[in-house]
Amino acid sequence: MSAFAALAATTGLLIGGGVAELAAHRRKLYQIPVRIHVNGTRGKSSVARLIAAGLRNAGKRTCCKTTGTLPRMIMPDGSEYPVFRPAKANVIEQIRIVAATAEIDADALVLECMALIPSLQWLCEDKLVRATHAVITNAREDHLDVMGPGGRDVAKALAGMVPVGGKLYTAEQVYLDVFEKVCRDRKCELIAVGDAEVAAITPLDLAGFSYVEHAENVALALKVCQAVGVEKGAALPGMWRALPDPGAMTAHEMDFFGRQINFVNGFAANDPQSTERIWRLALERYADVEKRIAVFNCRSDRPDRSRQLGTVVAQWPAADHYLLIGSGTYIFAKYAVKAGLDPQKMVFAEDHPAEDIFESIVELTGRRSLAMGMANIGGVGLEVVRYFANRSTVRTFK
Repeated sequence: MSAFAALAATTGLLIGGGVAELAAHRRKLYQIPVRIHVNGTRGKSSVARLIAAGLRNAGKRTCCKTTGTLPRMIMPDGSEYPVFRPAKANVIEQIRIVAATAEIDADALVLECMALIPSLQWLCEDKLVRATHAVITNAREDHLDVMGPGGRDVAKALAGMVPVGGKLYTAEQVYLDVFEKVCRDRKCELIAVGDAEVAAITPLDLAGFSYVEHAENVALALKVCQAVGVEKGAALPGMWRALPDPGAMTAHEMDFFGRQINFVNGFAANDPQSTERIWRLALERYADVEKRIAVFNCRSDRPDRSRQLGTVVAQWPAADHYLLIGSGTYIFAKYAVKAGLDPQKMVFAEDHPAEDIFESIVELTGRRSLAMGMANIGGVGLEVVRYFANRSTVRTFK
């Protein structure tokens, strides 16, 4: 056999094997009646968990896989297991999740979209999920190095996972026209959750959560549950009982030798708009503190995020100190000072472990202080949250 013939034969076998594998995956996929694909810039892990919890509480056998702070597979009884990854995260792992869900005859699967690269957004939907219901929580200016350069470009990238002939639910309003155009092209029904539906989520509805949940996330999740036949009265109690994503916004209050320290976990809010919103919420909740400490967890592999936040932080309500942790802190500092932030307010704790960061915060506090984590939950961010959580009481902003 010639080299060309051998190459052609090998190529044919590979293509044939791929076609057979895709066909097997599709058979398992269509065994799952309800497939909910969740995407967006902020809140997609929380919304995926909320939807799955609402469906579970109504008696639907529901699996859920999130890729948020820590990748998790959530089973129909609410138990959670870490998703095994022999190497880096890869969208192909969704095939294993579908197979596991089909094997236990689940009624529904809620999948958080893993893709960032625009071309992979469509690939994940068309080849791996084929959603009956798609969700795009919102479109904010984040991951601009992949989906940018601007917010509208992010919306266009996220719209890649709009299913053909399905339904798309979103709480996005600024770039809603982007989703409308794609939905028309793919004959997908667009259901937008507006201000009125968000306002209908009452303080009493939110009071049942053990962490800080946003009204738009709850409204969006309830809308999807309703579409699957589960009304608010059945879905919401299940949502209250569900475990939050490790990156969910929580407040940890502690008395450290006479010093009252209130630590707010806002690390998972990576984009400037969400981070500023949470910072203002924290300042409102702890209005009587003596010291305000903004803790920025930088990542050298996320320079664009550090640049974005550094450029705008001087425009926010001021902190007394800005504690820079993680790696690549000079990027944030460079743009923050250029934007007008007082460099004397910056404290550098690059590459410090969580216990040293805690000590740095203690040194900066007064008798009653607020410290809020921002920018990145990955790396030392999650370790800092755990450090405070193990030494304090978890509260919500009520």
